[in-house]
Amino acid sequence: MSQEQGVVGRLVGVMLRRSVRQRFHSVRWTPPTTPLQPPVIFYANHHGWMDGYLMFHLVSRLGIPCLDWIEEFDAFPLFRFVGGVRYPKGDVNARVRAVRQTIRAMVHEGKSLVIFPEGVLHRPPGLLPFGRAMGTVARNVPRVTMVPVAIRYELSMHERPEAWLTLGQPHGWTTLEDCTSRVSELLASPWVEGEILVQGTADVNERMDMRRMPGNGKVR
Repeated sequence: MSQEQGVVGRLVGVMLRRSVRQRFHSVRWTPPTTPLQPPVIFYANHHGWMDGYLMFHLVSRLGIPCLDWIEEFDAFPLFRFVGGVRYPKGDVNARVRAVRQTIRAMVHEGKSLVIFPEGVLHRPPGLLPFGRAMGTVARNVPRVTMVPVAIRYELSMHERPEAWLTLGQPHGWTTLEDCTSRVSELLASPWVEGEILVQGTADVNERMDMRRMPGNGKVR
């Protein structure tokens, strides 16, 4: 089972991968120490526009096909071919349908879920209250594994930003407050280089160092 469904899904996947490679110097992550068994709910902070793109890379690397609720789904409905689920702002009925669809897919189809439980994109560093919908799914999916994820960005050492995805310890469903605390602790933890998840675009001096040109530096 793949995150990318059919030809359209593969094309959308190509677009997502190209976007991340072009916009970042590198994306690093801390892989889980033990294999994760679906169904899984990956829940993360929502501090960056590219969060969904990065989580696509993470679950693709893990080989765990996930659904992802998208508020702006109608702007690019082709995201459904990479797990996107319509979750429009202000449409209660559509959101209820999305939750029910997700529960069915996780129980009967082996799907997992990527969710940004704060509900809206906002600036760091704090966290907004986690929405109740995540708890609704978790309580209705037997043997679900919860995995907190901290997504952090930095623009300092390279021409393009770097990103880190730090995975916390898997756990069973507890409470929204406990889940919030777990992500908050990951965000406050010391930065660890981790492993390369995506190798992006090197700095201009890394790509075009004239010291490497043949004959440069030789005495004539």
